[in-house]
Amino acid sequence: YTHGAVWSVWANCLLNFPDRAVEYYHFINPIEHARTKEAIRQYKVEPYVLAADMYGVGKIAGRGGWTWYTGSSSWFLKIGIEKILGFQIEPGYIVLDPHIPAHWKEYQIKYKYQDSIYQITIKNNRVEKNVFQEKSKNKHKIKLENNHRINEIEIQI
Repeated sequence: YTHGAVWSVWANCLLNFPDRAVEYYHFINPIEHARTKEAIRQYKVEPYVLAADMYGVGKIAGRGGWTWYTGSSSWFLKIGIEKILGFQIEPGYIVLDPHIPAHWKEYQIKYKYQDSIYQITIKNNRVEKNVFQEKSKNKHKIKLENNHRINEIEIQI
């Protein structure tokens, strides 16, 4: 049931287990069930639509069900952007609070604000994160300004 699976990704972000969060995120990502012809035959639904169910028993194990129906897809997108990548918009600010796995070296986010572009590179310097590390150490706020420029920003986490 993908509602619960998506919320478990969110919970792992909140508990500061980013490696597990991304592992679960990949597991429920429909494209991951279409990497081989055998996987496609097993999954049997569209690889671009999040299924509401994935069956786990008998001959239909691994099959997706109830596509184009689930509200989980919006949660899947929201959690991927806001919790894993950590990208959120607050009035007048970009807030970055990433929960990315240790093996990700960096990633980029490009955001258009009025007539300005924010090109943000997040570099991961984490080797191994202490589970009890205070979460606010990852939080970064970037003031949004309509300065008609490309604003290149690099953040180290």
